[in-house]
Amino acid sequence: METYIKITQFLLSLSLLIILHELGHFIPAKLFKTRVEKFYLFFDYKFSLFKKRIGETVYGIGWIPLGGYVKISGMIDESMDKEQMAQPPKPWEFRSKPAWQRLIIMLGGVTVNFILGIFIYIMMFAAWGDDYVAPDDVKEGFYVTDLFKSFGFQDGDKIIKVNNEVPFDVLDVNRHLFLRDVASIEVSHPDGNNEVIELPEDVGLQMWQSGNMEPFNPRIHAILDSIVPDTPADLGGLRKGDVITSLNDQEIQYWDQFVSVVLNNPKNDEIKVTVDRDGRSETFMIAPDEDQKLGVYPEGYTEDVIQVSHKKYSFSESIGPGFSKAYWTLKDYMGQFKYVFTKKGATQLGGFITIGNIFPASWNWKAFWSITALLSIMLGFMNLLPIPALDGGHVVFTLFEMISGRKPSDKFLEYAQITGFVILVSLLLFANGNDIYKWLTGQF
Repeated sequence: METYIKITQFLLSLSLLIILHELGHFIPAKLFKTRVEKFYLFFDYKFSLFKKRIGETVYGIGWIPLGGYVKISGMIDESMDKEQMAQPPKPWEFRSKPAWQRLIIMLGGVTVNFILGIFIYIMMFAAWGDDYVAPDDVKEGFYVTDLFKSFGFQDGDKIIKVNNEVPFDVLDVNRHLFLRDVASIEVSHPDGNNEVIELPEDVGLQMWQSGNMEPFNPRIHAILDSIVPDTPADLGGLRKGDVITSLNDQEIQYWDQFVSVVLNNPKNDEIKVTVDRDGRSETFMIAPDEDQKLGVYPEGYTEDVIQVSHKKYSFSESIGPGFSKAYWTLKDYMGQFKYVFTKKGATQLGGFITIGNIFPASWNWKAFWSITALLSIMLGFMNLLPIPALDGGHVVFTLFEMISGRKPSDKFLEYAQITGFVILVSLLLFANGNDIYKWLTGQF
């Protein structure tokens, strides 16, 4: 059932984005009296699930859910209609229109994507407001990975400022470190002293290469929330609600301390676990499994460790945050590209399974619209890449014509279209091949 819910959300979001993107091409084409022969959701190779002619345009649904298209008369596109292009230009054809009109038609799809992303974010702020965690509301501070301890951070640090500014939501610090230019972080150490720690310029790359994608995590108390049946913890006598007070006579207060002792315990050696259970102290001897795990989960983020605040917005008040959210979503997405061209980055490229997995397993409209806005902005950016067969490729050729006064030949455009198509299919096969490999190896 969870898989079906994810697939349904993915297809609904994808269909919405495709239809609106293609409308972005369709509407200016019609305004400039350019004939649109087809308007399709999904691809219709050999046959269609549905089609109906209205006026000069055939509207339909294909059976291959890899995208959609509008077929504009007199345009060298994925249809590769050489027969039509061999005929003399007609007044209603794309190639007969002035360059500035052709440019607007080609930019229409990505323009709609960006506008849609902004609109969704504005409506989300208006409908749901915004949850955030102020720096002072991480009561126990953060525990820190070894990479960032080497920079001078300590377990229990409280973040005061990032780049000399108080962060609106301090839990965004990991994402900002990875994708944005964070030069310094001011922290309050557990001993009460404040320190401004300068970060290396390649901190994001170091995070990526070392796998330290979440160097700061709020500290939580070592209280057991659940015990996995038939694991060492269950068989050894631990119970939900136990408060861990010590491991091997080492005092424990926080969950990161608990994890550290368990992982560093000699293999096959029992661990002396002391807990507070209903006000009395009890001790158990438990040997971790072969993966050095006990089979327990912590209580999680409670109000005594993190205080979540909520900010409401009227519609007019949501416009500014909506634009800002869309801008930073685009900028952060662009920032990820420097990691794609690393050895590790190639293995992380994902296809449809990866995208589908970002949707929640239960229906949640807030999550659905948030992911749809993200995908809309991603789609807009990807389509602007200067690759033939994408909108960006057509835009580059049109701009060249407007600047130089020389139009590329139809033969050149045909070869460019074929080259771009091969590139896109290769990337598609590679990304979805990564997905299949991860699925077969149990990484999903």
